[in-house]
Amino acid sequence: MVMAIDVHVRDLRYFVTVAEELHFTRAAERLYVSQPALSKQVRALERQVGAELFRREARGVVLTEAGAALLPHARRVLDAWSEGVGALAAVRGTLVVGMSTSPGRGGLLPAIRSRFTAAHPDSVLRLRQVSWEDPTAGLADGAADVAFVWLPLPEADRYGWTVVAEEARLVALPEGHPLASRPEVDFAELLDEPFLALPASAGPLRDYWLALEERGGRPPRIGAEIAGTEETYEALVAGLGVCLVAGGNAPLISLGGVVTRPVGGLSPSRYALAWRREDGRRPLVRAYAEACRRATGRG
Repeated sequence: MVMAIDVHVRDLRYFVTVAEELHFTRAAERLYVSQPALSKQVRALERQVGAELFRREARGVVLTEAGAALLPHARRVLDAWSEGVGALAAVRGTLVVGMSTSPGRGGLLPAIRSRFTAAHPDSVLRLRQVSWEDPTAGLADGAADVAFVWLPLPEADRYGWTVVAEEARLVALPEGHPLASRPEVDFAELLDEPFLALPASAGPLRDYWLALEERGGRPPRIGAEIAGTEETYEALVAGLGVCLVAGGNAPLISLGGVVTRPVGGLSPSRYALAWRREDGRRPLVRAYAEACRRATGRG
């Protein structure tokens, strides 16, 4: 008699990632989830299968005999599921476009859509909003087929991309801040300011918007963490810190009580449409990327 076990694909993905990293914190960073949430899901999977899959040690974890036995089967299930999702998308002609902030930028999305649908009139585009906690906007976990992202991406060799826009990094300040009256601010004047930071799961993107490379080794002061436009605006108004923003996003937070100013000494930000490298030959992915290049005049 074989016991039926109802296991989610997500749980298997979590298990395989921990098995590959042999470290819960590194696996959580790779999956863009919190470490406690990951540990909870793995424990739930262990209860479901009725066996301990990992043995916890001081420097990480090791697979148990049961975990080692399950691993190749879990990988096959994930591979089959990925192939199935790809086949279904091809049949349905659906492309999921991820984003953490609406691209805006002179009607970019409608311009891309019109070019894409002209070439593929029977295809369906679905937009998916993703939290700033995931800098890949749904690419890493397969929730999106293509995504509008800010560079740099974590594990950049996993992705291909085309740059949509290069925009100056501005500083957003409460309107009562001493530097708010200046027409331009040099970055050196911001080194001692508390900064609003993306969640730690954003990895290199968090470092980029804190401008770590331009700090000369001086660590930033973190006033608060922010994971969305509304949180950023509220933190700025509350005086919890300042933050860097791309020029195209400035209107989203330059509301009552907040101003943005040019910053000297910083390289421009790069906004891109990205995709997983293994999907680069998929017809709909290629068509959307081409429509994006034409819409931005980069094709």
